Amino acid sequence: MFTDYVKIIAKAGNGGDGAVSFRREKYVAAGGPDGGDGGRGGNVYFEVDPDTNTLIDFRYQKKFKAENGNNGEGANRYGKSGEDLTIKVPIGTIIKDAANGKVLADLSEKGQKELILAGGRGGKGNTHFATSTRQAPRFSQEGEKGEEKELILELKLLADVGLVGFPNVGKSTLLSVVTDATPKIADYHFTTLEPNLGVVKGEYGSSFVIADIPGIIEGASQGIGLGIQFLRHIERTRLLLHVIDVSGVEGRDPVKDFEIINEELKKYSEKLSKRKQIIVANKIDSMQDKSLYENLEKLAKQKNMEIYAISSATGKGIKELMKRVSEVLKELPKEDLIEIEKTRKVYTLEEKEDVTIKKENGMFIVSGKVVEKLMRTLNLEDNESLHYFHRRLNELGINAKLKELGIKDGDIVQISDYELEWED
Repeated sequence: MFTDYVKIIAKAGNGGDGAVSFRREKYVAAGGPDGGDGGRGGNVYFEVDPDTNTLIDFRYQKKFKAENGNNGEGANRYGKSGEDLTIKVPIGTIIKDAANGKVLADLSEKGQKELILAGGRGGKGNTHFATSTRQAPRFSQEGEKGEEKELILELKLLADVGLVGFPNVGKSTLLSVVTDATPKIADYHFTTLEPNLGVVKGEYGSSFVIADIPGIIEGASQGIGLGIQFLRHIERTRLLLHVIDVSGVEGRDPVKDFEIINEELKKYSEKLSKRKQIIVANKIDSMQDKSLYENLEKLAKQKNMEIYAISSATGKGIKELMKRVSEVLKELPKEDLIEIEKTRKVYTLEEKEDVTIKKENGMFIVSGKVVEKLMRTLNLEDNESLHYFHRRLNELGINAKLKELGIKDGDIVQISDYELEWED
């Protein structure tokens, strides 16, 4: 079974918590803090596996999780870092964030390995919070949560040339003639149910890879027929061979067929609709009405496109077509066909991001990752912990902002799951 689109959930490991610990040492306050830091959570990587060519394994396993970091311990012992998780995928796999559709990685090269989800950093032990005036801090920092996302894995075949056209126009026959591929061929529609790849050998010039895509019909870009499932595979191709039946046996109009297919390409992807095309007028050997080819030839001239008349069944015109394809590929640049989102954000414990403060139903609500992390260091039973907490609120400008919003004694401030009473 050829599987080229799956959704999975992946989570990087959480960082371990920092430890609250004190050593026993004479003349050192409260024994002296010696709580170690928590270990880093494991990262999630995706790596190309040259021995696989489908995403079938992901139909049965949907959840992946890297190892959490261990908590810190006394005697300044750091927690062990979580083991990284490496997920193997076929070459040509696109990894997207399911929440927004942005591309996180394009695994299109052998040996390529990309970091997709970062593990959480370990929390700091109480050693880090000791000062000349706070010699025995009874609080530490929790580990950072690892990133978690629902991911789309989308396999896009790596081919230089894509065959497009209506069903039963001879694409599979053409592929079988010019390559060693053995696609299913029959005289009825939708014989091709999954993409087929073949390598055109150097007898026509430089060798290249060609892909036969299941037939596209009108409405394919909206999910009608089989084409929408496989249009993604021709996004990587540099050249399209638009195969059109000019025999007239099925009563088709070649010009109309050309326009319908190109409209579907445009609806699916504006960029794909502008891809270089060569028109391939097939089944020329059984053509019943010469005007069908002549009208298509006129259209090609109007659009400044090349057209080749061939017969996949007899081999007529195929050598000239393949030789020209080889020449065109040398002229076309191997551009990056997939745009990767490079602004993926990885949060760290020290990051000072924007804090939002709003007033709802008489309560002041403070939100933001930096304050949520700060709350995880708070020990309400320890005065020094409370002092550190208020100092950080001042440094972050939260207290000043609350005063600007008119907070007064007795008002409630909500931060994370805590509700605190304001004292001026």
